[in-house]
Amino acid sequence: MDALLQKPYSRRVLIMGGLLGLGAVTGCAPLVVGGVATGLFVAIDRRTSGTQLEDEAIEVKSASRLREELNDRGHINVTSFNRQVLLTGEVPSEQDRQRAQAAVAGVENVRSIVNELAVMGSSSLSQRSNDTVVTGRVKAAMVDARDLQSRAFKVVTERNIVYLMGLVTQREADRATQVARNTQGVARVVRVLEMISEAELQRLQPPPANNNRSSSPSDSSGG
Repeated sequence: MDALLQKPYSRRVLIMGGLLGLGAVTGCAPLVVGGVATGLFVAIDRRTSGTQLEDEAIEVKSASRLREELNDRGHINVTSFNRQVLLTGEVPSEQDRQRAQAAVAGVENVRSIVNELAVMGSSSLSQRSNDTVVTGRVKAAMVDARDLQSRAFKVVTERNIVYLMGLVTQREADRATQVARNTQGVARVVRVLEMISEAELQRLQPPPANNNRSSSPSDSSGG
């Protein structure tokens, strides 16, 4: 069941699968910045440019800390969106899971952590390749859905579980979830979405392109 958490600036974080605040802990190891099977269309991003840079820095710094903390134990993906960090992958023990989140919690600008690390053996290369294929299918299905702005979503796939991240409305969240669930190869959909109102969405939309052309002498010629 989705959990709704009130945020200081009135937006809601919608998570199906578990949101752990900075007090909780996660595990990671040989990790991947941005997620092994992550898809993000960056042509239109609802985050500010400053936040996008912060997310990139969070991923790099988290990866470094996790390597220091866990060395080569396990397989971890780090994905940051709007300063919320999603940890996916596998670690050998619950202790490693906790140590991983503790390491990421200390990274500058991280405001919350979603710990989806599984305590189990590392996934195979074939599984990771399959996850990349599934991510591509979900992204393509979102593009085909004319009633969705596919570029508003970041898609991460781990062991056929699809995670959706983004700044979206309830309408967009429900539609994207439906699209992902109906995509071949998807076992489950976990929504790690920050909810905004329709009014907020309108304010975040880029201004329409100015297609007006100034008339040239030939255009205005009556002959």
